[in-house]
Amino acid sequence: MSHTVITTTTTTRTSADGVLNTGYTRTIPGLLKIGQMLALLVAFLCVHCVYGWPSWAAMQFFEVVVLWFLIAFFIFFLMHLFRLQARMPCINWPLTEFFHYSVGTILIFIASIVAAVKSAGVSALVAAGVFGFIATFLMAVSLWTSYSVTCGSHQTGAAV
Repeated sequence: MSHTVITTTTTTRTSADGVLNTGYTRTIPGLLKIGQMLALLVAFLCVHCVYGWPSWAAMQFFEVVVLWFLIAFFIFFLMHLFRLQARMPCINWPLTEFFHYSVGTILIFIASIVAAVKSAGVSALVAAGVFGFIATFLMAVSLWTSYSVTCGSHQTGAAV
């Protein structure tokens, strides 16, 4: 007696399977990146649009550091949004982001302190320093969550 088995596979394509990973913008890391980019953008615009800086070198340092990390985090955001990490598997992306967050947190914090000290009461420069501190806090939170992903306990799947 012979039996014939017919298997039918139905695949449905959802929006999560597309090129754009819009679900990432609703996750905690995605929201943190958006908040960091907004805070850094506002800080950059506050410094960039003010004429007559009290301390030219200090504000240039702040502007360069903020702009550099704004671009870097925008690139990371686009990498997650378009799922480009899968196309470049030779790079350890969680470790790369952890490194950027650690360096960025320290440099933005130093630049914010410098901007706050050298603002000489100019309200836009004070606001830039405040948004720099907000970005520092958000980056520290991202650093903490990135650390727990990168260096946290890993399960091997082996039965004990």
